[in-house]
Amino acid sequence: MYDAARRSYALTLGQSCAATPGQTAKLPFHIPFSVGLVDARGADVPLRLQGETAPTGTTRVLSLSEPHQRFVFVDVPSEPVPSLLRSFSAPVIVRYEYTDEALTHLLAHDSNDFNRWEAGQRLALKILLRGVAAHQGGQQPEFSDGFVRAFARVLDDAARDPAFTAEALALPSETYIAEQMNVADPDAVHAVRVALRRRLAHELKGELLAAYQAFAVAGPYSPDARSAGQRALKNLCLSYLMELPEPPALELCTRQFETADNMTDAMAALTALANTDCAERGSALAKFYSRWSEEPLVVDKWLAVQASSRLPGTLAEVKRLTAHPAFDIKNPNKVYALIRSFGANQVRFHAADGEGYAFLAGQIIALDALNPQIAARIARSFDRWRKFDPQRQQHAHTHLERVRAVQGLSKDTLEVVSKALA
Repeated sequence: MYDAARRSYALTLGQSCAATPGQTAKLPFHIPFSVGLVDARGADVPLRLQGETAPTGTTRVLSLSEPHQRFVFVDVPSEPVPSLLRSFSAPVIVRYEYTDEALTHLLAHDSNDFNRWEAGQRLALKILLRGVAAHQGGQQPEFSDGFVRAFARVLDDAARDPAFTAEALALPSETYIAEQMNVADPDAVHAVRVALRRRLAHELKGELLAAYQAFAVAGPYSPDARSAGQRALKNLCLSYLMELPEPPALELCTRQFETADNMTDAMAALTALANTDCAERGSALAKFYSRWSEEPLVVDKWLAVQASSRLPGTLAEVKRLTAHPAFDIKNPNKVYALIRSFGANQVRFHAADGEGYAFLAGQIIALDALNPQIAARIARSFDRWRKFDPQRQQHAHTHLERVRAVQGLSKDTLEVVSKALA
C-alpha cells in the first residue's frame, strides 16, 4: 500500500502451508523473498527500508520467517508496481491480485527477466480466459491495446537477449489455458488464442518482419547460445506472421523452408506451413519426406508435425499416415511421433464429435496386443477426460469402456484405463 503523504510503500507478506497427514499444524518457513518496485516511468526505485540510512540497490531479498510480516520502504516518490519474487527466489506460489494495467507495466518495463516473463504470461492468461468467456457467450473477445504495446516494447528490447524475448512473447499453450478452466472448452480456447495471435500479427506486422530479418543468423550454422536464441526469436516472429497467410508471409516461410541449413529453421517453417491451409503446405510436406525418408528420427518429426496440426482435417490425415510406409505400429518411436502427438493435440483429439477418442481407443487396442507398455502410455492421453463438458465426457467414457472390455487386455493398459474410469 502506498502512502503519498509519507512517500512510503508498505508490503505485507503472509505464508501458509496446507496440512499433511500426521502434521496438521505447520511452523512458518524461512522464505527468501526478492522484491523490487517499478515506478511510473518504468525505472526501478532505489530501496530503503524504514530504519535504514541509505538505499541498498533496487532489488532486496526480504526474510519472511513469520506467518505475517510488514516491510515498509521509504523515499518512494510515487505509487510503484511491486515486482514480487524476482528470479523465483524461493519455490513458493505467490498470490497477488495484479490489475491488467500493473501486469502490462511489468511486462513492458520490469528489469527482472523472470518477472517480466511471468507478468506477460499472467496477463495473457487473464486476457485469454476473458476472451473464452466472451466467445462462449456469443460475443467477440476484446484484446487491450496496452497488451499489444507491451508486447511491442519487449520485441523492441530483443537485441539484449533474443532467447528471453522468444520466451516472453510466446502465449500460454492451449492445454495450460484449458487447465485453468472449471470445464475445458478446447474449441473456444483454440479460437480465442488464434484470434489474439492474429491481432498481434496484424498490429505488429512491420515490427515482426523487422525482427525476423534482424535476427536471421548469418553465416554457417552454429549451436552457440546466442545463435540459438536468435533462431528461436526469428522463428517465433515467422509463426506470428503466418497467422496472416498473405503472399509475403507465405513467400518468406517457403523460402526459409527451402534454404534452411539446419533442422531448427526447417522444422519451424514446416510447422508454420503445416498449420496453414495453403497450397504450399502439401508441397513442403512432400519435399521434406522425400529429402529425409532415409533418416528415421527426422521422419518422426515429419509425422509429429502433421499429427499436431491445428487444421480441421488433422484426424483424417493421421488415419492416412497410419498406412504410410513411414509408420510402423510395431516401432515405439513411430507410435509416439504420430499417435501420441495426436493425443496431445488439444483441439483435434478432443473434438466434440468424439471421433478423436474413437480413433485413439482403436489404436490402444491394436497396440495392446503388440506392446502393452506403449499402449498403456498412449492411454494416458485420456487422463483428463473429466475436465471437459458432458458431451465429450460421454464420448470419452464410451471409448474407455470399449478398451476395458477387450478380452485379454494387458495388466498395464487395464490399470491405466481402470484408474481413468474410477
